[in-house]
Amino acid sequence: MLNSLFNPDSIAVIGASRDPKKVGYAVLNNLIRFGYKGQIYPVNPSGEEILGLKSFPGLPDIGEKIALAVIAVPAKFVPETIVKSADAGAGSVVILSAGFKEAGPEGVRLEQELGKISRERNIRILGPNCLGVINTSNNMNATFAAGMLPKGRLAFFSQSGALGIAILDWAIGNKIGFSKFISLGNKTDLNEIDFIEYFINDPETDIILGYIEDVVDGRRFLEIARKATKTKPVILLKSGGTEAGARAASSHTGALAGSENAFNAAFKQTGVMRAQGIQDLFDTALAFSGKKLPQGDRLLIITNAGGPGIIAADTAEKLGLKLPQMTKNTIDSIVKLLPPNASLYNPVDIIGDATSERYAVVLDKAINDTNVDGIIVILTPQAMVDVENTAEIIISTSKKTDRPIITSFMGDMRVRGSVEKLKANFIPNFSYPETAVNAFKKLSDYNSWRNLEEEKILSYSSNIDIIKTGINDLLQAGRFQVGEDDAMALLSEYGFIFPRRALAKTSKESSDMALSIGFPVVMKISSPDILHKTDVGGVKIRINSKKEAEDAFIEITSNAKRLMPDAFINGVMIYEMVKSGKEVILGVTFDRTFGHMIMFGLGGIYVEVLKDVSFRIAPVLQREASAMVNEIKTNALLKGARGEKPVDIDSIIDGILRLSGFVTDFPMVRELDINPLVVMEKGAVALDARIIFERKE
Repeated sequence: MLNSLFNPDSIAVIGASRDPKKVGYAVLNNLIRFGYKGQIYPVNPSGEEILGLKSFPGLPDIGEKIALAVIAVPAKFVPETIVKSADAGAGSVVILSAGFKEAGPEGVRLEQELGKISRERNIRILGPNCLGVINTSNNMNATFAAGMLPKGRLAFFSQSGALGIAILDWAIGNKIGFSKFISLGNKTDLNEIDFIEYFINDPETDIILGYIEDVVDGRRFLEIARKATKTKPVILLKSGGTEAGARAASSHTGALAGSENAFNAAFKQTGVMRAQGIQDLFDTALAFSGKKLPQGDRLLIITNAGGPGIIAADTAEKLGLKLPQMTKNTIDSIVKLLPPNASLYNPVDIIGDATSERYAVVLDKAINDTNVDGIIVILTPQAMVDVENTAEIIISTSKKTDRPIITSFMGDMRVRGSVEKLKANFIPNFSYPETAVNAFKKLSDYNSWRNLEEEKILSYSSNIDIIKTGINDLLQAGRFQVGEDDAMALLSEYGFIFPRRALAKTSKESSDMALSIGFPVVMKISSPDILHKTDVGGVKIRINSKKEAEDAFIEITSNAKRLMPDAFINGVMIYEMVKSGKEVILGVTFDRTFGHMIMFGLGGIYVEVLKDVSFRIAPVLQREASAMVNEIKTNALLKGARGEKPVDIDSIIDGILRLSGFVTDFPMVRELDINPLVVMEKGAVALDARIIFERKE
């Protein structure tokens, strides 16, 4: 269907104007002056000639079918114009007009009408309130921007028209080539997912770029983005604040979650690269313009200046890249051809007076060295350096290898011409060595992503019917938030292990049950109305005798009755006191875009103060669960710090996967905490749990 948008054989400009200040003039002028070869039909009620083309009062007056309609009329006339465009044969329309959902309630109603027409008439809509669309391969500039993009292999879509214009101007000024340019506007119909899907099979596009503020359909985004990144790099700049500060959440997980965490998780799980700004967006695209991927993360740095070489090495180490030495055979073959004070370690420093021949000596051998996956060549334009010849040598060497060569020709005036040559030969150049190293890291990470084997979602045998019945009973009773007793019962059926426990109704029962479970024990108030038990003095730990158990029962129930007199009290729960281990938290929250997110972090003060947590969107793969554990800054505490023995990491991963399975099977869960999960050298025991269910009106 999008062929009518990108490759129409005819375009009607509805609202075409003779006034150079009008949008209808600008878009018509762009189609003509940049050489669009298809039929162009200006539509204007006056019927006068516009820019040398015959104008038509209405679409029916054209007398021919049209493929694409570009609409620049007041908002109130847009719905009927789309209907007429569909009647005239248009497969797509581009709505430049503003005055829709961004303009208030009446605009919202109008925009909803557009969506309805799109579905009923099977016509695709770009916009409204958009800048338009460019396809450089057929010279189609159906925008009201001031210039035309150079031809290239980058496809770019933007949710912001103003940002789109700025990037378009920047690309023209920097001679950055594009295949397609799309301004998304309000996304009434076509959105970022449609274009990512289209570009997967677009032969004119190698790299997919985009600026987004939100995603229309999170689950479909995950599916299409994961498919796209296995074929082409997808680099997105996402703006927008978090939700976390805008709402009061009922759980630790809900308080720590937010749209930014959700998008970060979505990008990690789909292989989408998230740009940290506009410059980073195009730096990353530049890295991939070389069309070569390293087969690993082993980077060789060649430099004629010690300082920049050290900066590059420091950056590589911080990013986790390997800086191997070249093999002995390679070093032996070049050592006699370099000055005695040259360094043949990594970075390879060929000294400030390096000639182009010296670069050639190292490059010629390095591209075949079995320890090297990619090369960064740093050049500072010192008086003795032949910059142009060095660029030619790099270009020639690059043609002999599948390994990426990235350059950092530092400076400006003396290197400008050589940098243009490098760019023309698809060799990425960056002004600063740290940016060049970052570029190699992205290439390496993307190659790793593309080579990941498909992994199946693990399923866990559990009594689904028992859990379903238990949840239905709670919801029918109007209990949408449940504390440890009911939460433990549900999660136990899904394979989580909790301490031995029993409910005592009297102080005598509490002492007998504590003796049966075995001292020491923990005692907690049991009430569906009291979720935060410590706040009401409802928890006692390290109870070591029958007398202490009886006294604790009396104190706990008295505190609860005094501080929450209306709370219904079942009694006091007696728990086995679990032996020491590391406390972690597992949690779930529901993101409005992507659905359930699973959270992991260290428990106790680490989650409260440091907020050192990781997220993934359910369902979670085993490798993703493992990555969650490794991502937190304090993961060294789990692996055994200062002589401590490591805890059972596999039991944490198992818990993450079981929790992911639980919310996938029971989507009515909105928030959930298992806090803490005590992880020991072998196994893990959950001490507390809370679940919040969706409250349907």
